[in-house]
Amino acid sequence: MNTAPIVSKVWSFCTTLRDDGVGYGDYLEQLTYLIFLKMADEYAKPPYNRDVGVPEGYGWTSLTTRRGAELEAHYIALLRKLGEQKGMLGQIFTKSQNKITDPAKLFRLIDMVDGTKWAMLGADVKGDIYEGLLERNAEDTKSGAGQYFTPRALIRAMVECMRPEPGKTIADPACGTGGFFLAAHDFLTSSENFALDKAQKAFLKHETFFGNEIVAGTRRLCLMNMFLHGIGEMTGDSLVSPADALISPPSNTFDYVLANPPFGKKSSMSFTNAEGEQEADDLTYNRQDFWATTSNKQLNFMQHIRTMLKTTGRAAVVVPDNVLFEGGAGETIRRKLIQTTDLHTILRLPTGIFYAQGVKANVLFFDNRPASPDPQTSKVWYYDYRTNVHHTLKQKPLTFAHLEDFIACYNPANRHERQNTWSENTPDGRWRAYDRDEILARDKASLDLFWLRDASTTDIENLPAPEVLVEEIMENLRSALQSFETVGKTLA
Repeated sequence: MNTAPIVSKVWSFCTTLRDDGVGYGDYLEQLTYLIFLKMADEYAKPPYNRDVGVPEGYGWTSLTTRRGAELEAHYIALLRKLGEQKGMLGQIFTKSQNKITDPAKLFRLIDMVDGTKWAMLGADVKGDIYEGLLERNAEDTKSGAGQYFTPRALIRAMVECMRPEPGKTIADPACGTGGFFLAAHDFLTSSENFALDKAQKAFLKHETFFGNEIVAGTRRLCLMNMFLHGIGEMTGDSLVSPADALISPPSNTFDYVLANPPFGKKSSMSFTNAEGEQEADDLTYNRQDFWATTSNKQLNFMQHIRTMLKTTGRAAVVVPDNVLFEGGAGETIRRKLIQTTDLHTILRLPTGIFYAQGVKANVLFFDNRPASPDPQTSKVWYYDYRTNVHHTLKQKPLTFAHLEDFIACYNPANRHERQNTWSENTPDGRWRAYDRDEILARDKASLDLFWLRDASTTDIENLPAPEVLVEEIMENLRSALQSFETVGKTLA
């Protein structure tokens, strides 16, 4: 089924609401409330006849039978009431507010949602519709929603490399709108990969995925996204915790961690390590399991993710460049990763693929290992997909096809039989390995390695197309403006 017409229809109403000051994110939240409630109504009726947990008098028909001021007042009361419920229902509606102040337009939106039999749509169709809405929302740079949206092509490539197996657990300590969960779910349910039995399907639905997301609005979108893809139950417990993942050691360990933790130089809180070292701040988290004390969020997430893994667990994590070269705590963490885990692969990413402008990022792949005095990393394989690569969100967006060569080099079927594409005779090869001792001998054990010649600095014929250059310049200017605005707010 082609979902584009439904996405277009659902999204087109947003244009009308924008005149009333309802932004993309607010519109998507209202849609989430209404679609969830409409599906609850459908599941409560034949042939499903489920107890959906919606209190009497606050179901879908309580909205469709009201008009005007009465509708607006009841909608506000409904949101408050449902936010008091337990489980996924309460999490979907927690801190919910009505952002549509015109009762006539609210009724039109209710009527539009009422026109679709959501429960009858397949999970893939419902999921594609909602993912389409999330991506449109992420494109609205003013709302900042893009910071919670990892490029789906990159997520899919990471999952293809990890190749998660049925009956194993998958976690994300900063899950945003749930992109990694959905890609892993698609991989596990693909008939090309597995033929799941009844027990495996039940495990996938209820026990595979665990996440954290501290932003209530984003957590709501994540839960709805997962539910529409067939993950979790309407009356079940929430699979996404509102707790800050960094507060304490994880209560459970997992087989896989797939994550793109939030970028940003400083955490609002600092941490204390086992040696009792700490930095002055309003609040300190005492993480005895951390290797080093730092207020750098990404470095703390890297340490936390390592603690989340079972002794045989595996991780794929998107990190900014500073994690690869920063001194102090950064050096300590890199050396510890090389010592205690098999840090076997680094994918270097180009700019222009994230909605947050000017981001220079990488994907670190590492496998946890049981405690041992011997270093667990023997060599680190690099794929340089940054040098001489130009992407923009509109003119040349990243697609899965762009990363297929990396996946082939990664060799998910047997990564111990990898082959260099770089050599003295093939200096343009993007795939090569560095021995552990070679990296540890570098200043600060820096992982910030490149070897390809940047053609744009020496050969004008290799410059990207003019329209791509223009968009790159505009993205850099927007990124610089955002930085200036941040500094201005700090000084104020």
